[in-house]
Amino acid sequence: MKVHTDCTCETVEAEGVRFETVRSLGYDTTDGRYGEPSIERCQQCGQLWLHYSVEYSGFSRSGRWARGKIDPEQAMSLEPEQATDYLAALPSYIRGGSYFRSAARISGSMPWS
Repeated sequence: MKVHTDCTCETVEAEGVRFETVRSLGYDTTDGRYGEPSIERCQQCGQLWLHYSVEYSGFSRSGRWARGKIDPEQAMSLEPEQATDYLAALPSYIRGGSYFRSAARISGSMPWS
């Protein structure tokens, strides 16, 4: 499948419904956070994305997620515990959720707990 680089999936406005889950990676239990990493594909252009989300049920407005590009080889070998480090190492990725109140493109690590 050909991946286009000018697709709207690369913008902070891209809605979650434009992505389909290709593979769930299980749970990342690092630091007791129970994050949910998965591999998603843009239904328009075919670009693969690593999506990571976490929410703390005891705290309001604690939901946060991130989405960053991933190539097929990495998508097949990535372990759940590697997901946050993978995202932090990217030149940039998109993050959002109720914790942040809006989506944005960032680089580096983000507060998961």
